[in-house]
Amino acid sequence: MMLAFELGSTKWVLGFTTAPAQRPRLRRIAAGDLTALEKEIQLAKVRFGLPREAPVRSCYEAGRDGFWLHRWLITRDVPVENVVVDSSSIEVNRRARRAKTDRLDVGKLLALLLRWLGGERKVWSVVHVPSPEAEAQRQLTREIATVREDRKRVRNRLQSLLATQGIRLQLRTGFVACLAAVQTGDGRALPEAFRVRLEHEWTHLDAIEARLAAVPATRDE
Repeated sequence: MMLAFELGSTKWVLGFTTAPAQRPRLRRIAAGDLTALEKEIQLAKVRFGLPREAPVRSCYEAGRDGFWLHRWLITRDVPVENVVVDSSSIEVNRRARRAKTDRLDVGKLLALLLRWLGGERKVWSVVHVPSPEAEAQRQLTREIATVREDRKRVRNRLQSLLATQGIRLQLRTGFVACLAAVQTGDGRALPEAFRVRLEHEWTHLDAIEARLAAVPATRDE
């Protein structure tokens, strides 16, 4: 039996089939409800006249749910042979204007799964699932990259706020003190609301800088 997942933030859509020409059995469950998922897998086997121990081969697109579902599937009492696929590699024109429905998405995934199982390896790219330990070890490096992006966004936001008032001010030590005396491009005192907003953003930037100094040290240790 084949199973395709459409993983949403609040609900999952499951599509079951046993053959290319067969109409998929579609079911919806709450996102992350493994008890309901287990039940639907067994009900699908009953519906298709399969024994409880019948093998299941499944797929879902890599995304916000990561790999935990994959790990659960392959460690069930009757393991599911699952693949996680790269969304950008799926053989579909994602710019084409078409109705986006659960039926179309799950049906497409099921069709591609059947083709992939039939030997067509170019229909998508399978993502390598790291071990839990390897995935955990990546987090410090990814955190550094994320914090650097956060710093860039806050600095750009500060510069943009200053630019709306015609102010050119370097983002360095003493920034907050300078705000008390700075004038707008047309000679006015900086409005209080702008000063408070800029101070808040500077405090945010300070916290980011401290985090960016601490995380690499942890990684190096």
